Amino acid sequence: MGDTRNLILAIAIALGVLFLYDAFVLQRLAPEQPAQTEEAPGDPLATAPEGGPGEDFSPPEFEGPAATLDAALARSERIDVRTPAIEGSIALTGARFDDLRLLRYETEVDSGVPVTLLRPQDTADAQYAVHGWAGSQGAPSGLPGLNTEWTLAEGDVLTPQSPVVLEHRAGDLVFRRTISVDEDYLFTVSDAVTNEGGEAVSLARYALVRQEGVPSDFANFFILHEGAIGVSGTEMFKRKYSNFNGSTMVERAGQGGWMGMTGKYWLTAVAPDGTPNMRAQFRSLRGGAVFESNFMQDPQSIAPGETLQSSGFVFAGAKTVGVLQGYEESAGIPRLDMAIDWGNFWFLTRPFHWLLTTFNGWLGNYGLAIMLLTVLIKIPLFPLNNRAFASMAKMRAVQPKMTEIRERFAADKQRQSQEMMALYKREKINPLAGCLPILPQIPIFFALYKIVFVSIEPRHEPFFGWISDLSAPDPTTIWNLFGLIPWDPSGVPLIGSTLAIGIWPILMGITMWAQMSLNPPPPDPIQRKIFAFLPVVFTFVLAQFAAALVIYWAWNNFLTIVQQYVIMRRHGTETGIERLIKRFKGEPPAAPDGTPTPKPANDGGGKTKAAKSKPAPEEKS
Repeated sequence: MGDTRNLILAIAIALGVLFLYDAFVLQRLAPEQPAQTEEAPGDPLATAPEGGPGEDFSPPEFEGPAATLDAALARSERIDVRTPAIEGSIALTGARFDDLRLLRYETEVDSGVPVTLLRPQDTADAQYAVHGWAGSQGAPSGLPGLNTEWTLAEGDVLTPQSPVVLEHRAGDLVFRRTISVDEDYLFTVSDAVTNEGGEAVSLARYALVRQEGVPSDFANFFILHEGAIGVSGTEMFKRKYSNFNGSTMVERAGQGGWMGMTGKYWLTAVAPDGTPNMRAQFRSLRGGAVFESNFMQDPQSIAPGETLQSSGFVFAGAKTVGVLQGYEESAGIPRLDMAIDWGNFWFLTRPFHWLLTTFNGWLGNYGLAIMLLTVLIKIPLFPLNNRAFASMAKMRAVQPKMTEIRERFAADKQRQSQEMMALYKREKINPLAGCLPILPQIPIFFALYKIVFVSIEPRHEPFFGWISDLSAPDPTTIWNLFGLIPWDPSGVPLIGSTLAIGIWPILMGITMWAQMSLNPPPPDPIQRKIFAFLPVVFTFVLAQFAAALVIYWAWNNFLTIVQQYVIMRRHGTETGIERLIKRFKGEPPAAPDGTPTPKPANDGGGKTKAAKSKPAPEEKS
């Protein structure tokens, strides 16, 4: 059973190493294979109203890629946008949302350069959103679309206090569009369409988000979704950029929802007002060079002399849980917070995220919030760990007896197992109890890893000392003595990446070694060497993780060490840490039962004497 416990422990650690290797090596090297998702047969736009979403376009005035961002912005007249959260402009060509910067977030720590989310067509990482109209029965040409030239009718600068009004005429139809914005990231696009003709006209509202090319910051990481995402009715569906191809078409239908493009921290999405029937699509255009996420509502008829009122939304900003959930309630956009990739362990990641956000609000430090959450997690696991550590303490105490049984019955495995079971029963030991604390730690660590990796809250959050960004690896490195040598090895292959080890990873490795030294050593010498080497392996692997996770692991190890040490000393078992200290002091280790080993006699000159045995007295007759 002792071998079984060690085997289970070895398998758990091996799986952890394989997961880390797959996540940080294989997934970064191998291209992702296209996922098998439901695709609509044929081209659904063939039966859609003319000019609907997804139609390819190449505006005649846009001849080739823009040389600079300024040149692309100058291709159209623009309306400035200014709010506490964003700045940019809206192009009057197509009423495109294609120029937006997020003022609350910087590209790098203390850089002062805001994150750019939306960029105009034909620029690097171009992304933009558009609301338009498609027509069928009696509809004239020139309906509002990607290249419609709108006229500014009212307003000058779009702010939360001052909306702007655009106008456009297509035949007998007059379109009057009011665009407003709130204090955060939501634009409201309200259209009033008046039919001045003599016949009824049928129109369908649509909206789309386009991404030209794969974004330069695309991580292609298996636990992170980057690409098209949306909700149709109550169903959420998505597709990564790496899973698109030239003929990709994915379609859903439902009542209400939203469609968009998402990155690690940012989201651009379009949504209808309310829950109208709509058809939602993902598709790629221009041979896979352009990715599109769109929806189209059912057609509505406008009688002569009537005005149709219709509204929709554009979200362009950071994926902050509170903001997304606020728009679910205020704007009625369903399941918008699912744009954050909570993962398969959502039942852990969501409550953990809420706790971390709450603790961070109390303490003002995200790292301290993680440490407090670690203590909180330890509380329900305390009885389980106590039983496990008590069993491990007894296991260490009976190691000599177990070794003796293995040696005595080396040729008879069945008898060896029987004697081992009898020993466990006599000493009241459960050999599997030591494995129990490992099992809940796996999903807990993965859930915290997911939170730190995909949620925006720890981004650019500082800890104490040299940690200025908890979502990034420890910036120090052993190769310049943690900053004492004025040399930056980051550009050196291998040393600047894979072998770069900071202070916190080293602390984590030390705590991992200390924790393993408290466990009973495996009986097999090869297993002992493997287990002794694991802290070194994990130090190098985890050095590339976010600092928040390394701090969590080191702090969790420390709490475990304290608990395990107290329990082992209560059972009178000497730990590996104490043996190391005694070896350093030159003191002999304790016997397996906890009693100290007597020191050998000293002759006063620094040399020990062997105890001389006196001959037994002669027996008198």
